[in-house]
Amino acid sequence: MASNVSNRTIFGRSAARAVLVVTVLTLALTGLSSNLLAQEGNQSGPQTLDEVLRAMQQERREVSQENQEREARFLRRQENQQQELSRVRNQVSAAEDEASRLENLRNELDRELEELRAQLSDRQGEFGELFGVARAAATDLAEQLDDSLISTQFEGRSEELTEMAQASRLPTIQQLEDLWFTMLQEAGEQGRVVRYDAPVVLEDNRSENRSVVRIGPFSAFTDEGYMVNQGGQLRYLVRQPGGGAVSAAERVYEHSGEGVVRGMIDPSLGSLLGLVKDTPTTRERVDQGGWIGYAIIVVAFFGILLAVYRWVMLLITSMQVRAQMNSSTPSKSNPLGRIMLAYEEHKSEDLETLQLHLDDAVLQEIPKLERGLNIVKVLAAVTPLMGLLGTVIGMIVTFQAITLFGTGDPKLMAGGISQALITTVLGLIAAVPLLLLHAFASGSSRRLSQILEEQSVSFVADAGEHK
Repeated sequence: MASNVSNRTIFGRSAARAVLVVTVLTLALTGLSSNLLAQEGNQSGPQTLDEVLRAMQQERREVSQENQEREARFLRRQENQQQELSRVRNQVSAAEDEASRLENLRNELDRELEELRAQLSDRQGEFGELFGVARAAATDLAEQLDDSLISTQFEGRSEELTEMAQASRLPTIQQLEDLWFTMLQEAGEQGRVVRYDAPVVLEDNRSENRSVVRIGPFSAFTDEGYMVNQGGQLRYLVRQPGGGAVSAAERVYEHSGEGVVRGMIDPSLGSLLGLVKDTPTTRERVDQGGWIGYAIIVVAFFGILLAVYRWVMLLITSMQVRAQMNSSTPSKSNPLGRIMLAYEEHKSEDLETLQLHLDDAVLQEIPKLERGLNIVKVLAAVTPLMGLLGTVIGMIVTFQAITLFGTGDPKLMAGGISQALITTVLGLIAAVPLLLLHAFASGSSRRLSQILEEQSVSFVADAGEHK
């Protein structure tokens, strides 16, 4: 095999040399012919055949010498390239040997590390479990301190605990003492009401030192409202709670320290106060009903105004009628007075004719008493139907959201469900007062109609007695 490779190498070099020689001879003959032509054109070259032969031999010797020099340079370059290739191969081999050595060293160090860890675990014994409990306690306490209002007064308490919880080595005595001290501090501060200065993030994200009152880990506030702990900084709630909570905070904040003052705390450690901003106001709930909700409100407002107006007018009319019953002088300002005027006008006629005139007068007064009540009754029936319409529209919106986005995110369906429920509530809220007002006004109207009919009958009876 080696002899074959050597023969191929020698053969390749001989072929390369032959090609090079043929190329050089071709170039030389071309140059020689060009020189001869130039000499013939200039008529300064050799004139005889011997001179041409000598010139050709001279040119051949020069070309041969030049070709030999070129061949020598080519061979030197080839030898240099072979040397460079051998050097690179030696470097690669040395690098592979070094990599193998380092790989073996790493494996050996890994084995030693595993042995050392096993020795450490054996030597720790029960202390390993104890330190594991300490790390777990440090982790839980650090998470609690990050969200605690007490940390806004004592900053940086959780950093050492986090370092202890994440360390791979055994905790030191100092770290264990710090864990014990922080636990006692947190437990002691939970029962105290203190006032201290702390940076507070305002609405424009500008931080400013304020005097803060803290009730244990439950609530922190100033005279402007309650605050929550966000990232270790106090920040006012986007929306303050109602129900007198802010006024209670002002009383505690302005308390001088003598006596007892009543305040409010958040037993969920800020979770309930954080939910205040997510609780919609009355205006926001109405907005969830959409245009159907606004239409229900307009209809209810108009119906309630009309019902109240008619009820008040009937009450005034009832007082006028009762006053007319105690007076013998008829007046046109009330229905009974107008009936009495009709009686005075026709009392000289026979009883049947008088009865007809009085009935006509009563029938003219009854529509005035019942004016607008039918509209209120219709609106009381229409508002629940409008609420039902909003419910159907809301469910259509909900099913469209389910069709487009599926049921993976309930928030995508919340808009349609809110519209459906709010419109139903608005329709019922509008129908209840309309029905009550209609009942009261209708009752007043019926009582007045009954009084007018009774009085007209009594007038006929009196006329009959006098005749």
